[in-house]
Amino acid sequence: MRFALVNDERREASPGLMGYCPGCSQQMVLKCGSQRVWHWAHHGARNCDTWWEPETPWHRRWKNQFPLKWQEIIRHDEKGEKHIADVITENGLVVEFQHSHLPAPEKAAREAFYGNLLWIVNGTRLKRDRHRFLKRENLFRLPYTNHVFITRSPELSLPSVWVKCTKPVVFDFEGFAVANEIPGAMQEKLWCLLPGRIDGYATVVGISRAWFVDVAQTRQAVIPVQAITRMVTSELRRQRVSAELSARRWDYTMRPRSGLFRNPRRRRY
Repeated sequence: MRFALVNDERREASPGLMGYCPGCSQQMVLKCGSQRVWHWAHHGARNCDTWWEPETPWHRRWKNQFPLKWQEIIRHDEKGEKHIADVITENGLVVEFQHSHLPAPEKAAREAFYGNLLWIVNGTRLKRDRHRFLKRENLFRLPYTNHVFITRSPELSLPSVWVKCTKPVVFDFEGFAVANEIPGAMQEKLWCLLPGRIDGYATVVGISRAWFVDVAQTRQAVIPVQAITRMVTSELRRQRVSAELSARRWDYTMRPRSGLFRNPRRRRY
């Protein structure tokens, strides 16, 4: 965890501090070594949140794009269940950054628990994922705008374990700039897979990182899923009608015209 309560204030891990877990109020252990990012941990293997997982530098850099007061926020439901979200904005958007593999049942549980959720998935964890995306990107059909694409087989270009989510999934195939040591410096492009299918097509939206970070801090929903779905549905319908009209015209022009192919009658004498 990044934060613990020190004298009832949220503090980041730092040598010499004594803190308590915001979730279970148990005393935490400082982890301020040189191998991993500094953090707080529970004693032993115990953790009060079953969804907790070790944080990577990728996690931390993404979190740093948002105010500290929005990070690691405890969310409760009506049954008393509680979990710590990576980021909850002041507009109620929950952003979960996922680096490691996540079983399908836990994906579904998080989506149901948080409601207004958006995933950001580290596409650089497995080297083949980025390579496959760059290789298969041409499977996307031509865009309806400069950034909206459709594909019948998203699993051929995107990590297949994420293609059936019920919430938008943003794939980060570039990660953070390695050569640039400025904290938070990022590459340019993200790719968002929208939930659901339209006539068998999945919808993928290309967005800039700077735009995403800006909009995520000011809107309840970053990607206008319903508006994009209506646009794609309308365009597919237009293309279908156009194809049907073209087929009818072709059929009409190829039909034999009256009298042209009639067998001549034998002349009677």
